[in-house]
Amino acid sequence: MSKEATYGSQQGETPARSRQSWPGRLFYRCFWVVVYVPIKLLFRLRVEGTENLPDGPFILSAVHRSFVDTPIVGVITGKRLRFMGKESLWNSRLLGTFLTVMGGFPVERGSADRTALRAAGDVLALGEPLVMFPEGTRQHGPRLDRKLVLDGPAFVAARAGVPIVPVGLGGTPSALPVGAKIPRPAKVVAIIGEPIAPPAKVDGKVPRRAVRELSEVLYRELNDLFIEARVAAGDEPPPAD
Repeated sequence: MSKEATYGSQQGETPARSRQSWPGRLFYRCFWVVVYVPIKLLFRLRVEGTENLPDGPFILSAVHRSFVDTPIVGVITGKRLRFMGKESLWNSRLLGTFLTVMGGFPVERGSADRTALRAAGDVLALGEPLVMFPEGTRQHGPRLDRKLVLDGPAFVAARAGVPIVPVGLGGTPSALPVGAKIPRPAKVVAIIGEPIAPPAKVDGKVPRRAVRELSEVLYRELNDLFIEARVAAGDEPPPAD
């Protein structure tokens, strides 16, 4: 059985609304090609572990230390990725169309977290990968803080029955430090880890304990990848033998 059949595709054929028109697909590809070139040249981007990306829907969870993390994540795979955006951005028809084509979908700011999480689950049900930063917003420091790793990705993954793919990013704080408005030349390394399988449901539901345990596994895997990526980018000395 394929990964796509295993994770989250039990609903049947992907709904038609998840399929972009050919102009939309062409624009999406062209946009990211244009973005990829300066990212590759300016940041000397190196991506490892692309073979770990599943064929079907999954949650891509990366460490978050810089505003350039989002475009970096956007170019590490040729798949159309989905991102959450505040609903007010869609008030402009032109901007809303652009954001939709680029994989964005609106979430009402100030609404209950579960509303946003249900929207995320709906996106995965369409068969498309979803980006969720488990730290929520940009954080600081050379290690992840377990208290700042949220259960959101684990909850959505468990409920949708899709894997989480952790991504360590090294060098992005040097590429665009906090407070800086213009990116700087720097070496950036993205390391894609192996998919973390979702827990099994019990009587059709996912126990809270299973969500917490999945978050713990994500934290450990992501922290290790973060350290590995920092070493590869030259942000941290390699561990002593």
